[in-house]
Amino acid sequence: MINGSLLRDAIISAAITINNRKREVDELNVYPVPDGDTGTNMSMTIGNSVAELKRLDDKVTASEVASKAASAFLRGARGNSGVILSLIFRGISKGLADCTEAGCEDFAEALQLGVDAAYKAVMKPVEGTILTVIKAAAAKAREVSASTNDDIIFWHEVCDEAENILAQTTEMLPQLKKAGVVDAGGKGLVIIFRAMLDVFEGGEIAKELAPSSTADNLVDSFRTAVSEYDDEINFTYCTEFMVEKKVNCPDVFMLRAYLETIGDCVVVVDDDEIIKVHVHTDNPGNALQKALEFGWFINDPKPKIENMRIQHENKVKEAKAAEDGIVPVEPEKEFGFVTIAAGHGLEAMFTDLGADVVVKGGQTMNPSTDDILRAIHRTPAKTVFVLPNNKNIIMAAEQAVKLTDRKVCVLQTRTIPQGIAAMLAFDESEGLAENRINMTKAFEKVSTGSITFAARDSEFEGHQIKEGEILALDNGKLSFTEKDVNKAALKLVKKLAKGDVSYVTLIYGADVNEENAERLQQLIQSKIGDKIEVMLVNGGQPVYYYIISVE
Repeated sequence: MINGSLLRDAIISAAITINNRKREVDELNVYPVPDGDTGTNMSMTIGNSVAELKRLDDKVTASEVASKAASAFLRGARGNSGVILSLIFRGISKGLADCTEAGCEDFAEALQLGVDAAYKAVMKPVEGTILTVIKAAAAKAREVSASTNDDIIFWHEVCDEAENILAQTTEMLPQLKKAGVVDAGGKGLVIIFRAMLDVFEGGEIAKELAPSSTADNLVDSFRTAVSEYDDEINFTYCTEFMVEKKVNCPDVFMLRAYLETIGDCVVVVDDDEIIKVHVHTDNPGNALQKALEFGWFINDPKPKIENMRIQHENKVKEAKAAEDGIVPVEPEKEFGFVTIAAGHGLEAMFTDLGADVVVKGGQTMNPSTDDILRAIHRTPAKTVFVLPNNKNIIMAAEQAVKLTDRKVCVLQTRTIPQGIAAMLAFDESEGLAENRINMTKAFEKVSTGSITFAARDSEFEGHQIKEGEILALDNGKLSFTEKDVNKAALKLVKKLAKGDVSYVTLIYGADVNEENAERLQQLIQSKIGDKIEVMLVNGGQPVYYYIISVE
């Protein structure tokens, strides 16, 4: 059996969890204009109950917790998803009436009452939404309660069924299928139920997380499918309000029926004291006037009327601006990194070292000033270090500094190994000046060799070069030519690894298979001795067979 204090803690934990994950849910929205995005709406709806629930002591009954939560949910409900969530918990409240503790049968009845309330409030329920998810969960609850009294087994079955149906919503609605996502409201409900189950199983109340520091998350939150569904805005104004019922209030069904004649997306829910309304309409004044027949407006929250067509236009503009890198993300930390690299392995390596944004580029594919500027804007830091890793990119990076409001430090790294060395030398406990000095000293100690090929016949630095010949570059300068890649790499390592050297790193490119790279590693190790460690990295870079770092 689940007592009042356990149910209280479960709802509080669910509120914290959905708040932590609200962006994940928001990004599933496919409606042209979020009425305040789904995850945010659901988070604010359930979050409205937390302060009140925290005031309840451990002697509280399940019935009292459910009643307090349902009342707070309704008053804090925002958007369709929030209102439907409040209705689900209103049903739970009715189902748990007079329960000191609640068992499987109690919750099964409660969930069904939630389904009934939600479907009743929506005049034209659409399957493939949160309604479908809660209906399936309630049906499973009735089925499981007939065969077990174990609360944990019961809630596991309910949550599993909710997740199974959620996965199917992608195929139920054309909008979801086109965007390749599940229903946002249904996802939010699953997150809430799972969080409650964690507490029922003995877990602690969830901890509030700090906002994500990943720049791409912020940018991606704009990348909904909004621009694909302009024709779905049938009415202009999203209208929400709450009225306190007057004595002898008419049947609330009459208000809902009227609103259906002047708009869509109608949700009307009431309890003994208030009526909450959400409607999309071209005549918000008519909706407000009709509501006065049922009661008087409450000041907190105040009625809200928003022009969805303007919202949608702004949303599309924001999406375009964000994808173009025009809108800088807000700084969330002191230092961030933008680095330039090409090749899956190198990109992953820089990300692992702490790069916020890796701009694809390098030799033969130099990124523009604008590309680097966008990357700087996507970095959530007050100070951004830029590592060009190529002499031909340094100037473009320095031009970007003049175009941003961030403090930007361009380190003049000319090679990939220099960029890696610089990032390894960063110390977050130090300031900008100290890090700039230390990172510069670190990358200046690195020698870089590279093995590539001649793209054409030419004469260069006194060398007669034929197309297809293997070129060995010593810190960017042509050192010699060869016929064989491995011979060239071995010869170049021997030349670079003179003096006080501890490490040689072979970064092999997209045109070298792993077997050949390992063979070369073993050959070099045998030739230069055990005092120098030879390491192998799959960089996946184009153009260069090998990039060689010597430290």
